[in-house]
Amino acid sequence: MLGFASSLGQLHKAVQVKHMEIKEIAPSQMSTNGVHEQPKTKLPMITVITPAYNEEAIISKNLQRLCDYMERFENDYRWEILIVNDGSKDKTAKLADAFAQERKEVRVIHHAFNRNLGGALRTGFANALGDYIIVMDLDLSYAPEHIETMMKKITDTGADIVVASPYMPGGKNTKVPKFRLLLSKVVNRFMRLTANSDIHTFTSMVRVYRSDFLRQLNLKSNTYSIMPEIIYKSLILRGHVEEIPAHLDWSFQEQAVGRTSSIRIFKGILAGLMSGFIFRPYAFFMFTGFLLLLVSMYLITWIFINTIGIIPELAVGETFFDDRFSRAVAEAFNRRPHSFIVGGVTLIVSLQFLGIGFLSLQNKRYFDELFHINTTNYRNLLNLQLGQNTDKKDDLHA
Repeated sequence: MLGFASSLGQLHKAVQVKHMEIKEIAPSQMSTNGVHEQPKTKLPMITVITPAYNEEAIISKNLQRLCDYMERFENDYRWEILIVNDGSKDKTAKLADAFAQERKEVRVIHHAFNRNLGGALRTGFANALGDYIIVMDLDLSYAPEHIETMMKKITDTGADIVVASPYMPGGKNTKVPKFRLLLSKVVNRFMRLTANSDIHTFTSMVRVYRSDFLRQLNLKSNTYSIMPEIIYKSLILRGHVEEIPAHLDWSFQEQAVGRTSSIRIFKGILAGLMSGFIFRPYAFFMFTGFLLLLVSMYLITWIFINTIGIIPELAVGETFFDDRFSRAVAEAFNRRPHSFIVGGVTLIVSLQFLGIGFLSLQNKRYFDELFHINTTNYRNLLNLQLGQNTDKKDDLHA
């Protein structure tokens, strides 16, 4: 009897387990025809951010062009367009809202006042829903076709950032004012040297980012300098930055009647120079210090050689060499006092610049280390919170 009861109990448990397995599978993974199906995974999402400031002349037409282009990605990606109206004083806000009402993929965020490019991008980054974040200039001076090339590059290489670069080999510029183009190339070359990087274009706004990497950077700039700031902080974190050859085409600028550029050229150039200084501040101090040191060494060497040459001219009266050498130095000073003054001053100033250079080098390394540590801690905190949220969801469904 005991053996029979035990067997009956085991059979009852087995039936319960089997019933639970069937119950779990039936609602979620069984189709209407009884065939087992795998749950569908969501497609990755792209957010295209377009800052807008006084763009009433082009906003409707270019948004339509951008939407038409993004529709070709619907089999591979979900997508949205996020317009950041940066305190426009014309009809940009009204036109953007009207366009968003007709397209469910388009959202608009309004700034009550102008916060400049950096502020607009930071707002866009904070509100983007995509796994990939693409920034496009609303004038489409970089054609929408760059999006496909950048997406292919970031997925093929596993990069964190891909920059559309008109200045790398294969890049192209059309109808950009010569003076503006020259200044832009000089500033980007300058930043490339100071950053000690292979990146050709630091100022291009058109890029694609992995959103999880971008949100680690803790961006602060409200101006155009946010573009090199992103690159700078990415390099500190050993981020993987790639470029694609791009075509910067200003042909449509002449047709956009009533449109004013949101980027002030000289402010952009100044921001680029300051960004180059931030990349390697010690290099400027050390270069200046070594240059002044060379000047002072030349003058001091000239003084020494002339002093030695004066010694035989002196009357033989002193027994000791140091007495004759002192008289020779005094005579050299009487003949060329400016050499002593300039040589001494440049030597002192060069040592000061070199000292500041070494201190700034130490400070930069300290900052880089702290930024890296804090970013790592922040990332680990986000991952922990994400894991806790996932556990809570699992408990709710259990």
